[in-house]
Amino acid sequence: MLKLGLIVAAVCAACAVSGVDAGEAELVPAKLFVGRGGLGNVFAKLKGDGAVKVAYFGGSITAQAGWRVKTLKWFRETWPGAKVDEINAAIGGTGSDLGAFRCRQDVIVHKPDLVFVEFAVNDGGAAPEHIYRTMEGIVRQIWTADAECDICFVYTIHQNMMKDYERGLCSRSASAMERLADHYGIPSITMALRVAQLRKEDKLVFSVPRGQKPPEGKIGFSNDSCHPTDAGHEVFLEVIVQALKEFQKHGAVGPHKLPEPYRKDNWANARMVPIAASMLTDGWAKLPKDKGLGKRFARRLPEIWEARKPGEKLTFRFKGTMARLYDLLGPDGGIAICSVDGKEVRRSKRFDWYCTYHRLASLTVAGGLEAKEHTVVVEVSPDEPDREVVLKRVRDQANFDPKRYQGTVLRFGYIMVLGEVLGK
Repeated sequence: MLKLGLIVAAVCAACAVSGVDAGEAELVPAKLFVGRGGLGNVFAKLKGDGAVKVAYFGGSITAQAGWRVKTLKWFRETWPGAKVDEINAAIGGTGSDLGAFRCRQDVIVHKPDLVFVEFAVNDGGAAPEHIYRTMEGIVRQIWTADAECDICFVYTIHQNMMKDYERGLCSRSASAMERLADHYGIPSITMALRVAQLRKEDKLVFSVPRGQKPPEGKIGFSNDSCHPTDAGHEVFLEVIVQALKEFQKHGAVGPHKLPEPYRKDNWANARMVPIAASMLTDGWAKLPKDKGLGKRFARRLPEIWEARKPGEKLTFRFKGTMARLYDLLGPDGGIAICSVDGKEVRRSKRFDWYCTYHRLASLTVAGGLEAKEHTVVVEVSPDEPDREVVLKRVRDQANFDPKRYQGTVLRFGYIMVLGEVLGK
């Protein structure tokens, strides 16, 4: 139970801040749904009994067996003659920044006909300007690869967003996404607004402690600050179905046209590149895919390179403005010494408050670089992170093994750049 609680906490830690603090002018009026350019292509395939792939691209609220599973069932029951398949591209605790890098691998390569994009909660702490860049990058990648793929933004809710929605306003993150949706003609569904409406009508309790029942006649939306119960996901489903029924009434069939960029510095050129053995010193080893962490994370990281000894290095060249690494945090995680063009730029701990288990993460080496060729070196530090923040919570637990919390280990799966990897 501790591990599950920490997963929830880790995800919610990345979640929303109130848009009120961001300034009233930044928030846009909330509507349950806006059709804009519609979803004409996917509905044409559904009505024609064609093969349809629906991608669910988001964080842990989408990863849950909730609105994703329920809407997929609705599609299948509503169009029994069509062959509707799911692309589950949801990863808990991640936002549109990582999404922009993994869009090609986790979504586009599977050739979806419809992509639901759900990052409003995990983007809750991001500045609007950052959201414009990352979300626009996702949109432009999808439509550059397949102009007939339909996209729909969906907005879930964190408890910190409630005040905004109860005033009839989108959260700060959803407001930024709505501006992009207007620019690109992308339909959007604001399930968050229905939750706020029901609470305002005293028909819903946002958070009910796990193991307790909500008051008689009321919906218990969540057991924490953001993850819906099954009843909460039913609220989402009702709004989504209502919206999709309306979206069927309009929306042309044909390719979506890419307008001029909303921001020229969008992340359309975000990409993930496998790590080549030639980029690594001799002490790195590839984890086996049939056991341990290699097997556990194989779906997202088909190859994981691990280094345990201080001094081991990953070196690569790229042309662009940002470099990151798709990696794992964990109890034995070490410290990465990151250098760009011969100058140390940061030291990044691959261990944090939640590291009683291993989880996917993104290590930012450097951003805001001049758009030219750069050389990146990431080295295993001889120093270990201070682990006391976790150890003081787990020392008294049964089966506590102090050796799990020792090491200088780095584990990398992909290089992520805004630009192009050139090799070693």
